[in-house]
Amino acid sequence: MKQNKERFLSLDVFRGLTIALMIIVNTPGTGADIYGYLIHAQWFGFTLADLVFPSFLFAVGNSLSFSMIKMKQAPGREVWLKITRRTIVIFLLGYLMYWFPFFERGQSGELLLKPVSETRIMGVLQRIALCYFFASIIFYYFSQKTALLISGVLLLGYWAILYLFGEPGFELEMATNAATKLDLTILGHGHIYKRDSVPFDPEGLLSTLPAIVNVIMGYIAGSFIQKNGKSFEGIAKLLMAGFLLTTLALGWDFIFPICKKLWTSSFVLYTVGLDLSIMAILIYLIEIRKYKTGISFFEILGKNPLFIYLFSELFFVLLCLIPVGNGLNAFKWVSERVFQNIAPGALGTLLTAMAFMLFCWLLGYILHKRRIYVKI
Repeated sequence: MKQNKERFLSLDVFRGLTIALMIIVNTPGTGADIYGYLIHAQWFGFTLADLVFPSFLFAVGNSLSFSMIKMKQAPGREVWLKITRRTIVIFLLGYLMYWFPFFERGQSGELLLKPVSETRIMGVLQRIALCYFFASIIFYYFSQKTALLISGVLLLGYWAILYLFGEPGFELEMATNAATKLDLTILGHGHIYKRDSVPFDPEGLLSTLPAIVNVIMGYIAGSFIQKNGKSFEGIAKLLMAGFLLTTLALGWDFIFPICKKLWTSSFVLYTVGLDLSIMAILIYLIEIRKYKTGISFFEILGKNPLFIYLFSELFFVLLCLIPVGNGLNAFKWVSERVFQNIAPGALGTLLTAMAFMLFCWLLGYILHKRRIYVKI
């Protein structure tokens, strides 16, 4: 049992690092510019912020490689119920998060129910739910070799779909690509993300297909780690696989650019390659070198990752709804009146985000101390 616990520690730390960075990226301070590496690439290109979401999907695959051991021994009906139930719960939580706080002020000041017709359907949790569902079904019925073949079909198929059904000559532009067209056709203008230069959903329907591969690769990596993770040979193989995939991605980038918002196939290979390398480093430090300093901080975040992420999003919305005068809400007041005075500029915006992340960590610490682990 000790060995399993130690192997889970690396996974918890990896998830914790991802959640910490996710919160920092999602809640930057206001009143000054933000460091460029904490902002998603405008379209083509890659920043540190772009690594967060695919890394979480990779971690979902890691976890699935452990839970699938029990699933394989259970009857099909029971497995389908478990997978479907978890998928629906995560998807609905994501949908309700975008609908929150459910009410808004009318022109006369009265409280009105926020129209469902304008609520975003897809999103981060929704994509996690769908990728978890399809990856679970794939690994329940098929071998890892078949899963790799399916991954190749998804990545190459997505590449082909974008060029076959996008507007000729503008197949990879935000407003004219096949993913945008499909989302507008099926979901409608009212149900997609509208905070970009044009209505475009970075977690839309079609671009979920290549995202499934991030979970599949996380599963295969997790399975490999269970067998070979505590050896220098295993770590070397993870690093070599990571190097190979990032190299392939950078080569593919010349004809199919790396783009997080469109979740291009080259983006998948690039992020999986980076995640394999990060996992190898963590395993070396934690499992082999027994490095412990600061590990518990990220382990706490990794114990309740989805719950802490959901709390961070809802708490941020609540802070933004609290007016404190001079056109500022509670979050902006803390950022601009406190942290911008302490450290003007981009550093102040980063400190605001880090303080917010630490507050969310405190919730995780309380839950961890009470041995409460919310399984979503």
